[in-house]
Amino acid sequence: MPAPAAPTAVIRLSARPGGGASWRTFRDPVRVVQALTLAEVQPALREVEAAAQAGLHAVGLVAYEAAPAFEPALPVRETGGFPLVWFALFDGFTEEGPDAPGPFTVGDWTEDVTREAYAAAIAEIRGQIQAGNTYQVNHTARLHAAFAGDDRAWFAALSAAQPTPYGAYLNLGRWRVLSVSPELFFRLEGGVLTTRPMKGTTPRGRTEDEDRERAAWLPQSVKNRAENVMIVDLLRNDLGRVAAFGSVRVTELCRVERLPTLLTMTSTVQARVRAGLGLTDVFAALFPCGSVTGAPKINTMRLIHALEPQARRVYCGAVGVVEPGGDAVFNVPIRTVLLDTETGVAEYGAGGGITWDSEAGDEFAELQVKARVLTARPPAFELLETLRLEAGTFRHLPGHLARLAASARYFAFPWNEAGMQAELGRAAATHPAGVHRVRLRLARDGGVTVQVLPLGENPPVVPAALARTPVDSSDVFLFHKTTHRAAYEVRAAEVPPGHEALLTNERGELTEFTTGNVVLRLDGRLVTPPVTCGLLAGVERADALARGQVTEQVLTAADLGRAAEVWHVNSMRGWRRAELTLSPAVAGESAGN
Repeated sequence: MPAPAAPTAVIRLSARPGGGASWRTFRDPVRVVQALTLAEVQPALREVEAAAQAGLHAVGLVAYEAAPAFEPALPVRETGGFPLVWFALFDGFTEEGPDAPGPFTVGDWTEDVTREAYAAAIAEIRGQIQAGNTYQVNHTARLHAAFAGDDRAWFAALSAAQPTPYGAYLNLGRWRVLSVSPELFFRLEGGVLTTRPMKGTTPRGRTEDEDRERAAWLPQSVKNRAENVMIVDLLRNDLGRVAAFGSVRVTELCRVERLPTLLTMTSTVQARVRAGLGLTDVFAALFPCGSVTGAPKINTMRLIHALEPQARRVYCGAVGVVEPGGDAVFNVPIRTVLLDTETGVAEYGAGGGITWDSEAGDEFAELQVKARVLTARPPAFELLETLRLEAGTFRHLPGHLARLAASARYFAFPWNEAGMQAELGRAAATHPAGVHRVRLRLARDGGVTVQVLPLGENPPVVPAALARTPVDSSDVFLFHKTTHRAAYEVRAAEVPPGHEALLTNERGELTEFTTGNVVLRLDGRLVTPPVTCGLLAGVERADALARGQVTEQVLTAADLGRAAEVWHVNSMRGWRRAELTLSPAVAGESAGN
């Protein structure tokens, strides 16, 4: 079973509970253990166990198609030369993460299934559920793209787009595995076996409030909760095959977790492993993870075999590390790219749990949501607040800090309000007189920067014009004040010099100015667009709403011509009249009202 040594493995997996915060890079393996046939699978795993007991680190994978080595009744497809088991054995590691030394390009991703074919498969699954042959099926599809360049740089980019405690990069020679999976398969530590299946998802909201609403809905969703609870029951049964009597317990059920592109539910099932059993026995009991098969496992994997024309290979298998002494941790390799360096083709699997309540359109949309990590390239940015400091006192400081804290939670930035208050206090103490503009920046690592600048001129009237290009109200950066201002910069360039750009969204609704909120006086009332139109919830705006001075109302460009007043509002410069230059089309539309 020996194979050519691979140069590196980079993992963030840790066998310690709560570990994995640090990346580890493994180089120059002592040897590589692999299995190419089912008969070699269990001997390969026992060899890995023995190496770990001898003090080596084992980093590698078990392919989905290795399943019949543990239960011959499970049907799988040929892997096309991909190994069923692959582990590199190392003496040690360095604490360093994925590097990005070279450029890379990824072509357009194409799905191997049409919306209609996916719907037909779901109809077949629902028929099998109705017949009593299965309760839930994890149905998946593949996406493919051409790749060229440095795959390590690609892994670094994927890791930035989807930070996870279970990331792993494996160089198998011909094959490269780039896993940014958020799901724990199992952790074995000191004889305690922990599984954390992930089932039930919904897309992230655009704000902390929207996330909170969706997080409250998710465990109440009949379909999503059923997905999760069915797999918990399956895993309780699987753990029972290796557990000491009476030790299987569910410690968490349907806990909502936040990922970069979606909200998902996890449950935690634990057991104490019987004396004398080891890693191979754990795989025999649990593999493949029930969250990526469905229930009951044998019947459901037969249905998967009938419906999915391609092998899953590393997707839905296991990627992980066995530490010296035998403790181990493995992810479920979802959100995982498999790259074939001989063909230059990258493969990515995505799907979801299908139950009786599943709707084909929703399931196809979920597949696409789970593939967003492939194209997401989050910009480097910091969170930002701009405050007015006058005579040593900050205007609306609680409101600014509350907004900043909400954005920090949304983007998972570290938050230390006491430290931030201390930095602001020092800035105020050194500028006790005059009026200043203070930029407060929060970095992704929690670092705080406070910059005190002169306020500059404050003209009472703001020349303004409508920008031509609408904003996309689904763009999350419209709802959070950050240093990433590309959407605003593009629109600001569309209006005459010295003018403030007034923005509209894809539905033609007014949203905001590039540096402030918009308020109109219509029919004797002061009105401003609701945040849901795609705009920043300004601190001065929030104060006016709280005092009842302003109410929310969806507005369009047509409302500008009939408005008695147009105001540009922010907490730095307060309320200033906006003098709009309207295009003939807008002016004519307004006159018609």
